[in-house]
Parts: sequence; structure tokens; C-alpha cells
Amino acid sequence: MSNTAPVTLRTLQQMKQQGEKIAMLTAYDASFAALLDRAGVDVILVGDTLGQMIQGKSSTLPVTVDDCVYHCSAVRRGTHRALVMADMPFMSYPSVEMALANAARMLKESEVQMVKLECSAAQESIVQAMADQGIPVCAHLGLRPQSVHKLGGYRVQGRDETSAQEMLKQAEVLQLAGADMLLLEAVPADLARQITHQSQVPVIGIGAGADCDGQVLVLYDMLGITAGLLPKFVKNFMQGSDSVESAVRHYVTEVKAASFPAIEHTYS
Repeated sequence: MSNTAPVTLRTLQQMKQQGEKIAMLTAYDASFAALLDRAGVDVILVGDTLGQMIQGKSSTLPVTVDDCVYHCSAVRRGTHRALVMADMPFMSYPSVEMALANAARMLKESEVQMVKLECSAAQESIVQAMADQGIPVCAHLGLRPQSVHKLGGYRVQGRDETSAQEMLKQAEVLQLAGADMLLLEAVPADLARQITHQSQVPVIGIGAGADCDGQVLVLYDMLGITAGLLPKFVKNFMQGSDSVESAVRHYVTEVKAASFPAIEHTYS
């Protein structure tokens, strides 16, 4: 793919078909967005992780739609090539009506090109309604940080046969409902491989093994500046790099070569 042409949904679909890995990172401001764009990142996710990384909150739950619109607008102003995706924050999509209204704000006010929902099969009608209105959707499965209290903490999902089969079914249901991309977080590599192979849309992994169509990390995690204990799937790309941009380019190179994530970053 051209490294200058704007990345679109069609671009990402072609990358999947041609076996080219998709490199995604989070960003929350124009300066970092411009750096990621120059370094060859294909998709920039304005994650609700801004609650922890930017606001110093203990989780993503307090993040508001206004917060996301503000940060998405800043990222879009710094981006020329990469596709920009926005997280829909906690309780911004409890109904079809609210989901459509809040997603419309993201697309109209901040001009992002896709929204991401933390999904189960229960969100099928919401994904379908968004698809019907022309809103590109990424469905986030596996560990869903917005449901951390319900899940009982930050735990790997899909390790037993019952939950693995349920996730396979959810991935299929959400894709049929109109999801344009799937994101798998903290999922055993074998299960992620099955979901990727059965899916017609690109599948992005974070702690889901190297066989997904692409990878995403939180920017501050991969730069080694996040305080506290980091998940197993994180690699510090600043080690051995002489600049932030060099670290990001190193990340893109390793994702494209399928050398990241390595076995030590993967769950079984």
C-alpha cells in the first residue's frame, strides 16, 4: 500500500486480503498524532484510555463524550494519512438512540472516520443501526475495560471452551450486523487466530497473538512512560531507540514483520 495515500476502510480491507499487517496506536493530541502519522501508523485510536493516561483517573469509566470529542478533534488536526478511530465511552451507547446520537457527534464534530464499541452479542442491534446509518464501527471483544467490575478485574477472556465458543459466535454475529473491524483484547492466541481466519473484516489484536491482521498498543505504554505494572502484552519500544519517532517506527516495522507480539507478549 502507498505510504502517503489516506488510509480508508477499503485500504484496511485490502491490507487484510493481501496479508499486510495493520499498525495501530493510541493518541490523544495533535502533536503525537502528527508524529504517528509521519512514522507510518495506519490507524490512530483516540482511546478512552485518555482517562488514565491524560486525566490521571483510575479507569476509563469517568471519560465523557465531551472528553472524547475534544481529544478526537485535536488528533484529527494533526493527522493527514492515518485513519482516526474514536472510542465510545462508558454508557454512551446503552440504547440505539443514544448510540446514534453520540456516534454522530464523534463523526460530525471531530471528523473521525470510525467509532469503537466494547461489544457483546447484546450490542448487535446497535452495531446494525450504526451500519444502516453509514457509521463505520469497530467491535471490541475479549477483555472490555468498561466492564472491568462486571468481569471481576483485568483478566484474559476466552480461555475455557464455553467462553471461547461464545466469543467466536459473537464475532460472527457482530460482523453480520455490520461491524467493519474487530478488536480482540487479552485473548488466547489460538482463539484470536480462529476469529481472524473466520472473519471477513480486519481483526486487530492487543494481547491476542501475532496472527491477527494488525496490532494496537497504548502509546504511553509502548514508550515506557506509563506508571505502574504493565500488562504482559506491552513492549517498551523506547529501549534501543534514540527518539520517540524512532520508537514508533520500530513498532510499525515489527508489527508489519509479524515479529511483534512475540511469544512473551502472548496468552495461551
